[in-house]
Amino acid sequence: MASRRRNDKRRDGELRPVRITPGFLGAADGSCLIEIGRTRVICTASISEELPRWRMGEQAGWLTAEYGMLPASTHQRKSRPTIKPDGRLVEIQRLIGRSLRSVVNFERLGPRTVYLDCDVLEADGGTRTASITGGQVALSIAAGRAVRDGRFRSGAVGGIVAAVSVGMLDGRAVLDLDYGEDSRAEVDMNVVMTNAGKYVEVQGASEARPFGDEDLQAMLRLARGGIRKLLSRQRQAIADGLKKI
Repeated sequence: MASRRRNDKRRDGELRPVRITPGFLGAADGSCLIEIGRTRVICTASISEELPRWRMGEQAGWLTAEYGMLPASTHQRKSRPTIKPDGRLVEIQRLIGRSLRSVVNFERLGPRTVYLDCDVLEADGGTRTASITGGQVALSIAAGRAVRDGRFRSGAVGGIVAAVSVGMLDGRAVLDLDYGEDSRAEVDMNVVMTNAGKYVEVQGASEARPFGDEDLQAMLRLARGGIRKLLSRQRQAIADGLKKI
């Protein structure tokens, strides 16, 4: 199959420009604005001194995530969820929660809940992976503040996770798809990994044709390389954010 140039002339294994602004909202325990290409997400972490009802009486804490898209975040206005939950949003917030819980030591939180909120300002592909990557920054800043204040024990957050999209586009593996690429990709996949190089989640599906082991390994190689770069950006943003508290 003849290859096409990517929409923004990037190389196949190249991330879009990444910018993470820590401390974006002053009222939150931890926050950042993450921008990956034209995708922009505000991530906040808020610590509550209460536990979910099903965990009441325990000394271990919990983390839960919520995800939403502002009405003008997409090309066509997106309605706000009302009584009926949006299935896609629920699935994404569960993914975010699972991803961030993988690096949390709940006993070191004590009987508290961390609420992670990810609000999409503008969507151009990769909003769920940007939410995980930015959510980690907000969480780590909030945890650093809580340890300083004696609310969390040291090591409450024991690692870092980041996430990126990969796919098969015109028969070749590509990293960090924007909306135009994602809409015509033959395979779409999201990869979540820790700073220890361990997979937390791999979500992938054929959109146009089945894919083989060679395609899968090519996508995972790109994902690992992209996540290493995102982890570096996260560490710098977390360090900058902790200086401000």
